[in-house]
Amino acid sequence: MAQSRLEEIRKIRLEKLAKLRGLGINPYPSKPSHPSVSVLSSRSKSGETVSVAGRLHSWREHGNVIFADLRDSTGQIQLLFQKKNLESKFDLLNLLDVGDFLGVTGQIMTTQAGETTVDVTSWEILSKSLRPVPDDWFGLKDEEARYRQRYVDLLLNDDLKKLFRKKAVFWQSTRDFLVKQSFLEVETPVLENTAGGADANPFITHHNALDINLYLRISMGELWQKRLMVAGFDKTFEIGRQFRNEGISREHLQDYSQMEFYWAYADYEDSMKLVEDMYKYVAKKTFGKLKFDIEGHTVDLSAPWEKIDYTKTILEKTGQDIRNKSLPARELDQLWKSVRKSIAGPAFLVGHPVEVSPLAKRMSGNYGFVERYQVIIAGSEMGNGYSELNDPVDQAERFAGQQAMREAGDEEAQMNDTDFVTALEYGMPPVTGFGVSERLFSFLANLPIRETVLFPLLRPEK
Repeated sequence: MAQSRLEEIRKIRLEKLAKLRGLGINPYPSKPSHPSVSVLSSRSKSGETVSVAGRLHSWREHGNVIFADLRDSTGQIQLLFQKKNLESKFDLLNLLDVGDFLGVTGQIMTTQAGETTVDVTSWEILSKSLRPVPDDWFGLKDEEARYRQRYVDLLLNDDLKKLFRKKAVFWQSTRDFLVKQSFLEVETPVLENTAGGADANPFITHHNALDINLYLRISMGELWQKRLMVAGFDKTFEIGRQFRNEGISREHLQDYSQMEFYWAYADYEDSMKLVEDMYKYVAKKTFGKLKFDIEGHTVDLSAPWEKIDYTKTILEKTGQDIRNKSLPARELDQLWKSVRKSIAGPAFLVGHPVEVSPLAKRMSGNYGFVERYQVIIAGSEMGNGYSELNDPVDQAERFAGQQAMREAGDEEAQMNDTDFVTALEYGMPPVTGFGVSERLFSFLANLPIRETVLFPLLRPEK
């Protein structure tokens, strides 16, 4: 809508607002809750007096009779305003606009067209809108406008609202699955002195009371949850927000939701079995199916989940044998990422070199590789787990190596967390851990991840 036209409409609505106040009508009153539209439509009988509230969606005038549609989050119901029932308050209806919130009382009736309708006997404005809601059909077509005014996009797009209801089911079913497996949900710090648990560049903030710089966490409390294993907890998990100061892409955000679990007296083989069951459970609960078309791949979660080897896969795809090369961790990681996109999955990638896995336990008899796996779906990594390193001497040496990488300019290398090494020195049992982010939801929905976020981060408007 042209800015001049928008300002004209806004001016008219401000004048209506002033008239309502001049008549002693509060355009923004407090109001107790009303039954939802869906409850009203399903349970009310013809002739019954009811009350309902919602947003005016359409307005159709026919002389002394006006029809309108009232919507809330559960549905829509038709309203009938008749001058004979409302007398002088009928004339005040010209101060209302589509987009206003209204509370009405009246009798349930059914029109000749068979539509359930409230024959209004009294009404009250609950909130006056000053800007027109865009037309349903034309809506918000510009992507940035859709993200910047996400509330309008959601108001107009029922499919988008359904998507976020599915996302809520995604996380709730993840939680339900783990609780049924006797995992305890915990909360760990978001602000950290040392950002640990992942290879990532953290955000930095300042704590005024302590006058220190802190990091926003880059993992879902990995090193904290492993401290809980030291403390005697056997099964923990956390679902929350984490933050990485990295690039934006179809698959990546800077702040996003993640789940991580930690399980004592189990290894990465046990973890893989649990994760496969969890993904099937969550996908079925969220989407009602196990077969998905994602980015040109057909992925069937009910099919056998094969294991593919890191070294062998790179050799097959590129002809490079990484066992005969001394490649830095970042080059190894980029080499793998260059070949993974052709793998539809579901599969478990195993056999990672120790260089790319600073927190994973080494394989017995194969010192250069670790007990780690990544879930591969539609050419991307959809989860990461391993048998956790619980040797404090080995962990200290790996942290030192990571710190040297940071000092050489690698901002994503892990920090040297000496306090965590101290915790390991008290003794941590064998533990397996696993993490998965909301990227999995976006892939199963076959949408860019920004489309599956309620309010994506944008630059401020100039």
